[in-house]
Amino acid sequence: MSAGLSILAVGLGTQIPLSAAAFPLWLLYSVITGTVAMGCWVIAHECGHHAFHPNRCIEGAVGFVLHSILLVPYYSWAHSHAVHHAHCNHLEKGQTHVPSRATSPTGKITEQLKQNLNPVIFGIISLFSHLIIGWPLYLFFGVTGGEAYESPTSHFWNRKRNSTSKKRLFKKSFQKWMTRSNIGLLSMISLLIAASIQYSLVRIVCLYGLPYVVINMWLTTYTWLQHTNQDIPHFSSETWSWSKGALQTVDRPYGPILNLLHHGIGSTHVCHHINSSIPHYNAWHGSKLLKQHFPELVRYDPTPIHKALWRVATTCGGAVYQNPSDNAFYY
Repeated sequence: MSAGLSILAVGLGTQIPLSAAAFPLWLLYSVITGTVAMGCWVIAHECGHHAFHPNRCIEGAVGFVLHSILLVPYYSWAHSHAVHHAHCNHLEKGQTHVPSRATSPTGKITEQLKQNLNPVIFGIISLFSHLIIGWPLYLFFGVTGGEAYESPTSHFWNRKRNSTSKKRLFKKSFQKWMTRSNIGLLSMISLLIAASIQYSLVRIVCLYGLPYVVINMWLTTYTWLQHTNQDIPHFSSETWSWSKGALQTVDRPYGPILNLLHHGIGSTHVCHHINSSIPHYNAWHGSKLLKQHFPELVRYDPTPIHKALWRVATTCGGAVYQNPSDNAFYY
């Protein structure tokens, strides 16, 4: 459904004139198309978890094609995302949205910035750094990856080791899968270049580039809000366990339309971390069972998404401090 609606939206987008007067139409087009296409992103993500189809060849082909179209390195990101699931909320071994400790150089800088800036200005900077540039920075440089990994870490190439004390996120043997991911991306980029030559660069930027930004904003919104809040603990190696980490994620109320388009990825995420091989259409039942049998373990925040996003941006954009009572780290 998401793919069909996305193609329909792009077809309608070809009829919008390239003029300043049509800017509101392009803005509406980008929001609608990017929001719908995010559903394709979620399906590809599900393929990476082996939750989409019992036939691994079909599943791999669907995920590879969908993520390549969306300029996501399918195999590379599936690997780093598996590490995220294996070490959720682990300060050293985790992946994506891993906060800096207040005692680290990065943590000191972000905390000083947070204290010196007006909360509104800090919140705007935090939103921009996460929603607009956060995803590319993670793919290219491994920003917000755990402390245990070499930095920078790229999803596109394996550079030579420069440290013996840090782990490699991608082992040397993973290079063939990274190359396959890159071939998919280069194929899509080639198609975009050819289309730009045929129809004009501006037209392709509007048709593809604007929705692409919206897709990435949805992606970062989901992942950020799923794993970030003032009461969510982060653990060091001394206190972390898989079960504790997996349960430190939040289900939020995205409403029936977004849950339909995005397959409930933000409203059934606790269940997804307990068992990532559950297909999205069964995750609702799995979430219901979890809440029935373990209501005290399933986090749910009823705060409207826009308010939760602003709260997280203004209060959780800095570093984490260790709490002496449980030795966990909190914003």
